[in-house]
Amino acid sequence: MLTAESLTKEYRSGDRTLAVLKDVSFTIDQGAFVAIVGPSGSGKTTLLGLLAGLDEASRGRVVLDGADLSKLDEDQRARLRGEKVGFVFQSFQLIPTLTAQENVQVPLELRGDKGADERARELLARVGLKDRGHHFPTQLSGGEQQRVAIARAFSNDPRILFADEPTGNLDSDTGSRIVELLEQLNRESGSTVVLVTHDLALAARTQRVIRLADGAVIEDRLTA
Repeated sequence: MLTAESLTKEYRSGDRTLAVLKDVSFTIDQGAFVAIVGPSGSGKTTLLGLLAGLDEASRGRVVLDGADLSKLDEDQRARLRGEKVGFVFQSFQLIPTLTAQENVQVPLELRGDKGADERARELLARVGLKDRGHHFPTQLSGGEQQRVAIARAFSNDPRILFADEPTGNLDSDTGSRIVELLEQLNRESGSTVVLVTHDLALAARTQRVIRLADGAVIEDRLTA
C-alpha cells in the first residue's frame, strides 16, 4: 500500500550538504497500524512529508496505493491526497470560527459531496461527539478538538491516515484515548494508519514500530 524506496532528503547549507534522511526503505501493507518513532531531529516529520507527497525526495521514491509520487506533479499529488489521504496534526488545525460539525463538513463540501451535514454528524458520532457538533473549538477540550480533527480526517474515507504527533498537546490519559480511537477506526475502516510520535509507550500499542535516528532506520519490528 505504501512503499519507501531508498528515500534520501538533503539540503544545501553554504558549501555543505546536510542529509536529513538517509536511504530509508520499508513497505507498509493496507490496513496496518504503524508507528514511526525517534527523538527530535531524527527525521520523522521530514519522512512523513515525503510519504504524503508534501515534499520531494532528493533520491529514492514513494509509491502510495500504486501511484509513484516521483512521477506526479504538484497538482496531481494534491489530487491524490484529497482522494486517498487523511491528516491529523498535533495542533488540531481546526477553524476557530466554525462549529465542530462545520469543521468536519468543510472537506466534504469542497468536494461537492451531497449530504455533507449528515455525513459530518455520523463521523462525530463515531468519535464520541454526537452531542457536541454545535460547539466551537474554544468550547471543547483538547481531547475533544483532536476527536473532531480525526473525524474530519476520515471524511474522505482515506486509504491512509498520517497522524503527526497527534497526542503531543494532550495529557497522557487523553493521549492514550486518542490512540485507542485511531486503533478502533483503523480496525473498522481498514484504513492504513501511520502514527508519527516520540512517545514509545503509545507507539508500542501499534502493530509495528519503525525507529529512526539521525535520519536512518535503526529498527523495524512487529510489536506482537
